[in-house]
Amino acid sequence: MVIHGLEGSSEGNYVLGVASKAFDAGFNVLRYNVRGCGGTGRLSPKLYHSGLTVDLHHVTRELIERDRLPELFLIGFSMGGNQSLKFAGELGDGAPPELKGVCAISPPICLESCAHAIARRENWIYEIRFLRSLRRTMIEKDRLFPGVYDLSRMREVRHLWDWDEMFQHHNGFNGAQDYYAKASSLPFIERVRVPTLIIHAKDDPFIPFEPFTDKRIAENPHVLLVAPRHGGHVAFCGVRQADENRAWAENRAVEFCNLLSRATRG
Repeated sequence: MVIHGLEGSSEGNYVLGVASKAFDAGFNVLRYNVRGCGGTGRLSPKLYHSGLTVDLHHVTRELIERDRLPELFLIGFSMGGNQSLKFAGELGDGAPPELKGVCAISPPICLESCAHAIARRENWIYEIRFLRSLRRTMIEKDRLFPGVYDLSRMREVRHLWDWDEMFQHHNGFNGAQDYYAKASSLPFIERVRVPTLIIHAKDDPFIPFEPFTDKRIAENPHVLLVAPRHGGHVAFCGVRQADENRAWAENRAVEFCNLLSRATRG
């Protein structure tokens, strides 16, 4: 089950890339659209956010209880990685035995530090890209559900922090700081009880590495952190080899799931 990043969708290149690799490795693959993304905005007036896990609980429960899948693996990119880690932590000791593993690639585990980092001048191109996409999303949401959201001050937003301060109360949070505290996955990682791989580059431009040195990650034997010096944000361009392309992190995620699946069967 592949989960995309902020303002992404199931059609993202990285989603299609890892899905293709997983399918070639023998897995069935579900490309998951986070609520409201990938053309699903008409299905609900509610907004998604980086800590939204309630839908993951419902979808995984249906895959296990109704579809009877014996093995389930989650691969989340960026925002999807944060959601996956938080979801696994929420399950804790109650994780279903069918959930065999979780992989998070470039996850923003401390949302407040990410909001500060992306607001730096050198990261303006990333922040502007996200803000423009979020504005388009809200304009479409207003067209589909007139009057639900007040967009009159949307042009005042200059940073993602401003955006969260203005709109996260719709998700039940008391402003940006409350949202960052409650939606970040870092406080949940110490309760993860399923094999989990975190891949994060030390040179990620807007997700600082410092939170990944937290002892709640280091002291959890169920969590493996792979932290190359280079890789950027969901990039990780490796060396092309005979048996894999240059999408290094995608290959490692599928390799991780494959190893766990073999261990389960063997």
